[in-house]
Order: sequence, then structure tokens, then C-alpha cells
Amino acid sequence: MDLATIIGLLLAWGALLTALFMEGGKVKDLVNPSAFVLVFGGTIGATIISFSMKHILGLPAVVRNAFFCKEIEPAEIIRLMTELARKARRDGILALEEEARQVDNKFLQLGIQLVVDGTPSEVIREILETEISSMEERHKAGETIFATMGGFAPTLGIIGTVMGLIHMLASLDEPGRMGPAIAAAFIATLYGVALANLVFLPLGAKLKARTAEEAMSYEMIIEGILSLQAGDNPRMVEAKMLSYLPPKLRDTVGESGGH
Repeated sequence: MDLATIIGLLLAWGALLTALFMEGGKVKDLVNPSAFVLVFGGTIGATIISFSMKHILGLPAVVRNAFFCKEIEPAEIIRLMTELARKARRDGILALEEEARQVDNKFLQLGIQLVVDGTPSEVIREILETEISSMEERHKAGETIFATMGGFAPTLGIIGTVMGLIHMLASLDEPGRMGPAIAAAFIATLYGVALANLVFLPLGAKLKARTAEEAMSYEMIIEGILSLQAGDNPRMVEAKMLSYLPPKLRDTVGESGGH
């Protein structure tokens, strides 16, 4: 589970509720089922209109990716690749076939298998780069869905507020009901803005960041695979892969990963 996502959501909504309590408000002041149905249901409906059912049905997997995706650890990947380089130099490339079956990372498994099969380096790069492009396209669909929902939600909130104001204006002959009616009308706007900025847009940004990190890790793996195929020594394999990491991270990864 990604703790950053959970902690961020709790902090954001906690700040909203804390501000409410500091102003002397109560949670029940923000409860308006009809406004929630309009904003949330309308946002979901508008999003379904905007995308194909294939993308909509894939949304639960996208949400799981935001909360439960297992991060690729550079140190672990580099350590594994240097071990494979040692084994290849000692026992030959074909000795890696059994190792490939035991690797959890499907992308790395594919790369090792291509090397074992004697695939030319340019073809290996082309196949693995295509895998990265396909991954980015799949993830981009999820990012776009959340960004779209972040755009629809505030608009649906405004629609709810307008509907509430219309209802209020119809009750001008009852001045005692105007105050609660105005407050209820603006709750819809609050729901829309809060859902957009505290849920949908942050989750879309999280998925975008995850995609960039995963793509960088895969590029690093490609470099290691090609270095492995070229017969480079383990230190050279490690050095080439470390070049993809920020300078501050290289020493730490080098100590725990390749040596």
C-alpha cells in the first residue's frame, strides 16, 4: 500500500474538517445527500460519456494502482543485474534461462529471455521500448480519466448551486428559510471543488508520477540488459544503470545494490 497516498488524503480532508470546526461548524452542516448525488453521480456520468467502456471498466485497476502499486526498487534491480552479469561471465549467457523464470518483474524477465534467445541488441531495444510505450499509453488513459473528473466535478457543483438558488428564490415569501437554503445551495460547489482538488486531480497526478518513475526504471533495465548481452563486467553493468539515477541516490544504491 502506498502510504503517501493514504496520508495525503487523510491530511487534506482532515485540514478541511479542522477548518470547519475552527469556525464553529459541525459535520452535519456539510451533509447534503442530494448535492452529493448530483455532483458525484453527474461527474461519473459525464466521465462515462467521455470515454469508451473499455477505459471505464479498467478504472478499478487504475485506482488500485494509485493505492497498492508495488514500486520498483532501483537498488534491488541493480543488485539482481550485477549478479546475473557475474553468472553470465562465469557460466555463459544460456545459464540465465533458469534465472529468468524466477524473476518477478515481467519486463526484466522478457529482457533476459530475449538475451538468452540470442536476439540482436537493436531488436531487444526495439521490443522493450515498445513495451514501455504500451505501458505509458495504458497509464495515460487512467491519468486522463481522473483529470477529466477533476474538471467535471466543480462544474457539476456550480450546477447544483444554481439549482439550489433557484429553489431558494422560489421561497422568497418565507424569509426564515432563505439562510439555510443559501447554505445548502453552496454545499454543492464545495463538494465539486473538494472532490476535484482533494481526490481526482491528486490521484491523476500520482498516476502520472508513477508512470514516469516506472518508465525510468524500465529504461535503466534496458541499459542493464544490453550491457549484459555485450558481456560487460558486473561493475560496468552497475555503472551504466546507476547513470539513470540522481547523483544523491547513486552512492546509496551502489552500496546496497551492486557491491
